Amino acid sequence: MLIDYHTHHVRCGHASGELEAYVKRGIEIGLTQLGLSDHMPLLHVDPQTYWPEMAMPMEELPRYVEECLYLKEKYKDQIDIRVGLEGDYIEGYEAQIKQIVDAYPWDYVIGSVHFLGEWDISDFRQVAGWEGKDIYAVYTQYYEAVKKAVRTGFYDYIGHIDVIKRFGFKPDRDPWELEKEALDTVKAYGLAIELNASGLRMPCEEMFPSRRMLEYCHKVGIPLTIGSDAHQPERLSQYLDEARNLLKMIGFNEIATFSARKRHLVTF
Repeated sequence: MLIDYHTHHVRCGHASGELEAYVKRGIEIGLTQLGLSDHMPLLHVDPQTYWPEMAMPMEELPRYVEECLYLKEKYKDQIDIRVGLEGDYIEGYEAQIKQIVDAYPWDYVIGSVHFLGEWDISDFRQVAGWEGKDIYAVYTQYYEAVKKAVRTGFYDYIGHIDVIKRFGFKPDRDPWELEKEALDTVKAYGLAIELNASGLRMPCEEMFPSRRMLEYCHKVGIPLTIGSDAHQPERLSQYLDEARNLLKMIGFNEIATFSARKRHLVTF
């Protein structure tokens, strides 16, 4: 069972490659399931005046879904395509997010926190936003947003749950209690999380989440799925061998897959 549930394509503005290129690449490398999961359109900032190339325009969303469904049918005998969305959690915009989540026949919706207000903490162009900040306070704000995302009930799993570490900014004290509280909330609400391998090519040089968080997931029974967070077709499944090996070392023998918003655990 080879899967990759986290991918982005040219519509989002900061990735390259058409959806079909990802599908063909997935077939080439022998994926069993391929999740197409581009970014939800921006809701809380004006795409024309904000940082460019952040997400697909709202008018592209139905075209994205239509193309995903077309490719799912076209290649059904070669690869199992799952239609997803990375649905940014934006505090105060829950009604608009719910409308998008409810409007389309998703197989799964990833709940990811990128924004704290109008600051995208995952955007390399906005790293200056850390200047002068109390790093632990930023971590606290971030994990509060993660917990709020979980409680909405909009999402099937939480994406790159500790992405706050992406650029290597570390607080002056251990953030474990913040991380643990977020994972406990995931467990309480019956969600899964992903092991996002893209952190290995980031300044933090560590997958999202850390091994410590993965071991806690195993201990308390939080299911895991995996994704490369590929933004180019050639990066599809990048580092996922390492991700699967790490999960097996920790003791996982099942991985979460999703269809029509239902979670299925399969051996890997």
